[in-house]
Amino acid sequence: MSLLDRHFPTMGSHGRLVLADRVAGPEPSPRLEHAAADAQALLVELERRWTRFDSASDLNALTDDARSELPAHEHVRALIRAGAWAGRLSGGLVDMTLGAQLAQAGYDRHWAGEPAPLSEALAAAPPRAAASPHPAARWQALGVDRRAGTIRRPPGVVLDSGGLGKGLAADLVAARLVGLRFIVDVGGDLALGHGGGGPHEVVVTHPLTDEIAHRFHLGGGGVATSGIHRRLWLDEHGAPAHHLLDPSTGRPAWTGLLAATAVGRSALEAEVLAKVALLRGPRGARRALAALGGVLVHEDGAVEVIPALQRAAQHAVRNLAAVA
Repeated sequence: MSLLDRHFPTMGSHGRLVLADRVAGPEPSPRLEHAAADAQALLVELERRWTRFDSASDLNALTDDARSELPAHEHVRALIRAGAWAGRLSGGLVDMTLGAQLAQAGYDRHWAGEPAPLSEALAAAPPRAAASPHPAARWQALGVDRRAGTIRRPPGVVLDSGGLGKGLAADLVAARLVGLRFIVDVGGDLALGHGGGGPHEVVVTHPLTDEIAHRFHLGGGGVATSGIHRRLWLDEHGAPAHHLLDPSTGRPAWTGLLAATAVGRSALEAEVLAKVALLRGPRGARRALAALGGVLVHEDGAVEVIPALQRAAQHAVRNLAAVA
């Protein structure tokens, strides 16, 4: 079997492509090389169009346009459609209209520094509470007219692609890899395809120790983790802050969870479910992940595996043994 494993920077984070086909040989086949080049070129284009950190991006051009409905490239339409869908699925907890609030919290450029000490941040953080949607529900104004090639959004509002963009990007790359066995990793959002082989092993890392907190097997779909530990800083007042906002306050959410990993039928769905779980806190997270499963890491370091994931993993292991 021919194998390609490539690492590269993308979307202000780390990207990885693992591709395999049935061509024999120690070196990646021409098909894999072409697929990888195509995937990386697509990710470069998506970042150029979707980033909040480049004044020339398509996304920022939407903020400066006074029209409520305007033409947009197909990849921008896909992002707006994903934002509207995420808002509906999450009841407004995943809200891509919070770009200005993210900048005010201190997340106004690609993350490039070391995170603030987690133990100190947790000690100084406000009382824990589940996040709530913003009553204005500006995400409800997001929409796409496919026939006209236009999008709708609240004029003047700063949109943020954030985790939604990473999950959607992984899925758009995965759509070009049909027939291959693949792992597409865009900033930790995974799109998986088995290519006729057995399931992939997925490892969840503990945010406090960097050791393996849990491992499971999954043949296809998506996996994503949402956590407060990677992008953690002190704001201008010396208060701890991170990039996962409570939409109702526009401030970082402190819910009692350090991280939530979710399984989805796509990387985008996994991203939305992981963020919902983190923002809802332990009790709400269990409900959010009940159908497809996931892993929660609490502030005291305890690891909780949602039962649906255990059942899925047991089923996948049996399938893997049958393939082997």
